[in-house]
Amino acid sequence: MRELRSIWWSKGSVVIIDQRLLPRKLKYLRIRTAREMARAIKDMAIRGAPAIGVAAAMGLALTAYRCRARSREAFLERLKRSAEILRATRPTAVNLFWAIERVMGVAERSETVEEIRRNVVNEALRMAEEDVETNKELGRNGAKLIKDGDRILTHCNAGALATVGYGTALGVIRAAVEQGKDVMVYACETRPRLQGARLTVWELMRDGIKVKLITDNMAAFLMQRGEVDEVIVGADRIIAKTGHVINKIGTLSHAIAAKFYNIPFYVAAPFSSIDFEHSLNEVVIEERDPREVLYIGGERIAPRGAGVWNPAFDITPPELVSGIITERGVYRPEELRGLGSGVGGRGG
Repeated sequence: MRELRSIWWSKGSVVIIDQRLLPRKLKYLRIRTAREMARAIKDMAIRGAPAIGVAAAMGLALTAYRCRARSREAFLERLKRSAEILRATRPTAVNLFWAIERVMGVAERSETVEEIRRNVVNEALRMAEEDVETNKELGRNGAKLIKDGDRILTHCNAGALATVGYGTALGVIRAAVEQGKDVMVYACETRPRLQGARLTVWELMRDGIKVKLITDNMAAFLMQRGEVDEVIVGADRIIAKTGHVINKIGTLSHAIAAKFYNIPFYVAAPFSSIDFEHSLNEVVIEERDPREVLYIGGERIAPRGAGVWNPAFDITPPELVSGIITERGVYRPEELRGLGSGVGGRGG
């Protein structure tokens, strides 16, 4: 398989794949400032919880790289302003906030202007490489749950494009294929932005992995027919205190159907997606522009004046989740509470 990267550092700027244009066109955007990065995150040129975490870290690295402040205090103030711009982009994925806190912690522990600049850039680059290695370890852990010949249903895109590389849910599938297992993937199209149709199918076809595209409302019938062996999805935030999983809208429906038909429902996510600090009622579920629902490909599909509700995520309760696949192992939702501390919990 040819390794796909969604984001990388290049000579003082950051290059990302513009995911809004896939699969029609593979185009790269060059990002030069934290404000440009914030716009790319908000407009979903780059998306996926792990990916936007690293994107935020690299946004801070861009500020550090270009900052000409001469005093430590002024330099840190510039970074703090960039951090606030990046925090305001998307409210639900915990990785974004975890990454900003991690990079700002490195900056605040640095003593000189040059140390801040060097350490912030190096930390962002380190986080990018960590992400890929984390996903590969997660993939190996999850592949143990997959048997040769399995048919796997997935939702949205939790692949290389949603991370720096390799992917979470798709990382599990990739690892199984690398082990020689023959699998079939059913990819839900994922309305309203069609990340499953546009991104997941593109990734899997690129890697030569068998995939069939279905509309979101076909999934339960597919399960009823006995044609799904497990469901594997990613996560934008997992609440450690209760085990609730916050992921792309539509995930809950698949979890309910999987439970009814006694099909394992797995969530694949790194520890940076586990929130050890907050309770469920503190999480903000992002609501996006109604035009995402009213239009497809620039064509209006609903009458003018139609009301729209467009939440980007839903919440799956822990009793519907068979296991959380992480780089450290596979856990029951109720086991998460004691596994770590701090935002993301990687250090716990």
